[in-house]
Amino acid sequence: MQVRVDTGVFHLDGLYDYMVPEKFTESAKVGIRVQVPFSNREVEGIIVARGDEPDRGGNLKFVTKILSPHTVATVESLDLINHVSKDYACNPWDVIRSAIPPRVASVDKKSQFFQTPSLGEGEPSNVGNTQRGSGRLSDQPDRSMSFFQFAPLIPSAEQVASVASKALKQGSVLIIAPDDKDVEQIIEALKSVEVAVLKLTSSMPRDERYESFLECQNQILKIVVGTRSSVFAPIDNLSTILVYKESSSDHYEIRSPGWNSRAVAMIRSELQGQNIVFLGYSPSVEVALLIDSGKVVFRPHAAEVKTISFTPDSGTLLPGRIFSEIRNALKDGPVLFLAARKGYGNALLCSHCRNIARCECGGRLHVGAKSTPPTCAHCGEIFNQWKCKFCNRNTQYLAGRGIERASEEISRAFPGYPVVFSAGDVIKENVENRPSLILSTPGAQPKVQGGYAAVVILDAMRFFSHTDLRSQERAREIIFESVSLLSKNGKALLVIDSDHPIVPAVTRWNVVTLMKRELSERREINLPPFVSSAVLLVPESEAASISSGLRRACNEGRLPDSLLIYGPTPVAKNQSKLVLHASISDSKDLYSFLLEFQKKRSISKKELVTIRVEPYSL
Repeated sequence: MQVRVDTGVFHLDGLYDYMVPEKFTESAKVGIRVQVPFSNREVEGIIVARGDEPDRGGNLKFVTKILSPHTVATVESLDLINHVSKDYACNPWDVIRSAIPPRVASVDKKSQFFQTPSLGEGEPSNVGNTQRGSGRLSDQPDRSMSFFQFAPLIPSAEQVASVASKALKQGSVLIIAPDDKDVEQIIEALKSVEVAVLKLTSSMPRDERYESFLECQNQILKIVVGTRSSVFAPIDNLSTILVYKESSSDHYEIRSPGWNSRAVAMIRSELQGQNIVFLGYSPSVEVALLIDSGKVVFRPHAAEVKTISFTPDSGTLLPGRIFSEIRNALKDGPVLFLAARKGYGNALLCSHCRNIARCECGGRLHVGAKSTPPTCAHCGEIFNQWKCKFCNRNTQYLAGRGIERASEEISRAFPGYPVVFSAGDVIKENVENRPSLILSTPGAQPKVQGGYAAVVILDAMRFFSHTDLRSQERAREIIFESVSLLSKNGKALLVIDSDHPIVPAVTRWNVVTLMKRELSERREINLPPFVSSAVLLVPESEAASISSGLRRACNEGRLPDSLLIYGPTPVAKNQSKLVLHASISDSKDLYSFLLEFQKKRSISKKELVTIRVEPYSL
């Protein structure tokens, strides 16, 4: 039989043949965890195929032990892991660590789990040599991909539950959410469905997570709700995958190799034939390109939102005309204020000459609280007696207000109303529906029964002004999600110039114009998603030689001609960064080269580089 072995060595990533002792003949099935001898030690492995004849000659070692009686993978899930490892230039076991939870002996002793059918002894497995496009795709040519845009005023979790309930007519459903809070909200919204609802997140207690993972293989109609690693779960009769808030950064695995659950879901659909529904307020640029090319069906919601924009006054948090709108809204219920930044004052300027205050190390000074002195954001030095280096005055002006500073100004502007703070370590899930001032940062917006009387987006340009490539995409999702919390007669109050395209987009609940505009801009300057990308973090001492080696490989034809290499750029911890861009058609060749490059470093016993294929941001 063939076993995928946890060798602990990057380049030893092949399948290894072992003999099955007679006592394990019945229990050694595809997907079973086993203990095998490897290089004078005992290691864990997973059976991927059973056969009568080995692929190689010579004396074969015997399987030492069956670690668990329960299958933790199917032929399809093992095939998916194999494809993902190739696409992300990594060892398959790096994917398995995320895809399959650690075993728990106490759970293994239970016998109620259904054992999924696996390949018989004489049936060959295609794991390890399957090409993209094989599997169940030919049997299900009518698979579909769509993007479901959330409607305003209706909680998004309820809309997810509605889509999942309809999809149950075709089979079991998998819902992948960004974090545990979203998972809990979706499960609560699904409480009225008449099928089993399983939770599967990495934050669950080990025994509960392992037990839930095994239950996914029960032959019953079910809905599985989990975080990103649940995309690999071997769910019986799975027909539809829902990716909730697909543009969220939480869909990117933190550990190596940094796969994305949206991308893995698409690989799984291509191999196995499931339908995919992406859900969110605004699509990511990757999905936007698929919508633009017709590969993903866009399902918008026609809606009208009362939106008023207010041009920012110089240096003020709230423009003068906005006060009357907020006071009128407070007569009907709570008002939500959304601030782009946490903290107090994120930048210090001299109030006389308006030069930015900096430390000797070059770091900017910030103020953590009202009564605290300025502190360097880099080295942490405290400036109890700060003076401007340019004009030698000590009068301070705080720029880049954080939410704590904003709360002081807003509470003074609207006295007599209770102030509720939701940010950082203090996050409110829900607030009462009564006149009050609710201050929040993105992702911490509390829910309120009946919706907010007004939602105020403070200094809205701050949401668009981050330096990474995802700033536009992220700002759209944040603003649309916050505005969706309005009551039926509520108003969206945006502190931004009226000619900014986000204003009519929110008013008409239409992101298409914004989506097309960003795609057009990225196409002009040849940025993702119109090119494939990879980021390499390499030892600083080797950065120049690795960079020249990549350029030489390109000149010699071992790398595609479309490859562009940016860097090396020094980063923290004695490392440098290389950014690689190649055309979409050449992406497979680039990732295959990076995988071989990593294997050669492993064979040479050099430090492995960190590779991130299609990272969240550049």
